[in-house]
Amino acid sequence: MKTFTIDELARFIDHTNLKPTATREDMRLLCNEAKDYHFKMVAINQVQSELCSDLLKDTDINIGAAISFPLGQTSIASKVAETKDAIKNGATEIDYVINITEVKEKNWNYLQGEMEQIVAICKENEVISKVIFENAYLEDEEKIALCEIAKQVKPDFIKTSTGFAPSGATFEDVKLMKEHVGPEVKVKAAGGIRDAQTFKKMIACGAERIGTSSGIAIIEALKQEAVNGTITI
Repeated sequence: MKTFTIDELARFIDHTNLKPTATREDMRLLCNEAKDYHFKMVAINQVQSELCSDLLKDTDINIGAAISFPLGQTSIASKVAETKDAIKNGATEIDYVINITEVKEKNWNYLQGEMEQIVAICKENEVISKVIFENAYLEDEEKIALCEIAKQVKPDFIKTSTGFAPSGATFEDVKLMKEHVGPEVKVKAAGGIRDAQTFKKMIACGAERIGTSSGIAIIEALKQEAVNGTITI
């Protein structure tokens, strides 16, 4: 078990608004909330990268662009171009969705090549890389195979879900991913994490980043639960 301050727990959170209807005013609100609560990142659609970069200028809050979102069904060249454009426009983290068709075809060389190209661009630009598996559509052996690829390629994170599939993060998936990826790659849990108890259990299972649109409610609940300003998980 480990003890965290409220600020340390807030820094687990990728504060999320990936709605297709999100306006510029919604982005301003998202960024202001991220500043107020000192969240780690704002998770946004790629097209919002420049706006959020401007809104979060001179802060330590990262701008996380979603790439090939939410289906992952674009070519490697498209994902590479989208990644480069996001970074050019201020993104400091990249969350890209794998090609699930190629998982089902067991085309592991393709998936490794996709991961290598996107992660390489991120490393060249000192940008954090996250690989979204979208576990709702995968069998355990497919998740494990992707973890084995990630162990070789070494993105910063592997991630459970987009939040747009039939189901999101599960405790079992976080444990499975962490077990098979080892200490060199971190795990992000996302999708359906809406309360403080789920948030804490995801961390206990091995998640080192949490994607959620409920970050404010979670932190406010943790403040009420805290003893001397700290929470033990």
